[in-house]
Amino acid sequence: MPNKPSIFRSVTPMIPTGGSLADALKFYKEQLGFSVLWESDTGAGISRDSVSFNLVENNNREWVENSSYSIGVSDLDALYQEFRGSSARVGPLEVKSWGRREFHTIVPSGVCFQFYARNE
Repeated sequence: MPNKPSIFRSVTPMIPTGGSLADALKFYKEQLGFSVLWESDTGAGISRDSVSFNLVENNNREWVENSSYSIGVSDLDALYQEFRGSSARVGPLEVKSWGRREFHTIVPSGVCFQFYARNE
């Protein structure tokens, strides 16, 4: 009898902190609304709703500035208003040429997040 292939259940990207872990955790918790799942000396797991990341203490600029993540959300307008009050650089909320409504943020470390409307 052939073995069944393993089923992928989730993905948890690793995000460089771009500085100290303590500063990154403070930003993600206080300004982006994430909760800490676990923490060690050089890393932490964070989540908001059903999205999780592992923060890794690393200030390699090449990794930081080339990290980007796309996240689908239920209420893009509300999130846009929420994040406009953060210290992240928040781009315009717009419909892109490919037809998707979205906005981008660059967090203080230099990591880019793209948020888009995802209807379910």
